[in-house]
Amino acid sequence: MRNSGLSRRVFFRSACAGALGVAGSTMLPQAFAADEPKKATITPDEALSRLKQGNQTFLENKQSLPAAMGSERRLEIARSQSPFAVLVSCSDSRVPPELLFGRGLGELFIVRNAGNTVDTVALGSIEYAVYALGVPLIVVLGHERCGAVDAALAVVEKNASYPGSLNQMIEPIIPAVLKAKAACNCAANHDELLDASVRENVQRIVGRLKTSEPVLLNPLREGKLKIVGARYDLDDGRVEFFES
Repeated sequence: MRNSGLSRRVFFRSACAGALGVAGSTMLPQAFAADEPKKATITPDEALSRLKQGNQTFLENKQSLPAAMGSERRLEIARSQSPFAVLVSCSDSRVPPELLFGRGLGELFIVRNAGNTVDTVALGSIEYAVYALGVPLIVVLGHERCGAVDAALAVVEKNASYPGSLNQMIEPIIPAVLKAKAACNCAANHDELLDASVRENVQRIVGRLKTSEPVLLNPLREGKLKIVGARYDLDDGRVEFFES
C-alpha cells in the first residue's frame, strides 16, 4: 500500500512539473498527492441548505455581503480555500453564482462555460474540488433562455452551423435537445422546447457525474457527496433545484 501511495505521489509530481514548471510543481503536488481525499467540514444537505437560503435572500433583496467580500475575508482565505459547493454554471453574464446564492469570497468553486457542459477540463476541476478540497455538493446550474442551448436547438431544427469553435462547443448539448424534443409535447412552441432542453441538458450532466466518474462514486455511495441539478429563472431570480 505504501508503494502504491508513493507511485501516485511520483506520478502527480511529474505531471505537475511537466505542465506547470518548477513554480507550480512546488505547491500543487501537496494537494493531489494525499493518500486520502480531504474530508468535508459540512454535510451535503447543509451545503444545499446554504444555497437555498442564499437564493431566498437574493429574492428578497436582503443581501449584505461587505464582510464576505472585504479585505479581512480576502486575507483569511489567501493561503488556502475551503469552498462548500461546486457550481457548474453557464458563462452567461446574467447568471453570477455568488450573487444569486448570496455567497462571498471562497465559498463556491465555480466551473463556467457556455451551456454549463462538462468536458475533460471541467471534469478535472470538479474532481479536484471533491478530492483535494473536500467539497460535499455539486450543483449543475442551467438557466432560462440559455443561448448555447438555443443554438443547439437551431442545429437540430434548422441544421444551423456556426463559425470557429462554436459548433464543437454546442455539440455536447445536442443529445439533450433531441431527447427533450422527443419527449416534449411542445415541438411547435419554441420557448417551451428550449426550456425542456435546458432542463434535460442539466439532467444529463447530473446523470453522468453520478454514474460514470470513478473519483465521485465512492463519496456518493458513502453519503459524503450530493450532486443535484438546478435551473435559474432570469425573470424572477429563483433557483429551482432538481433533487431526484
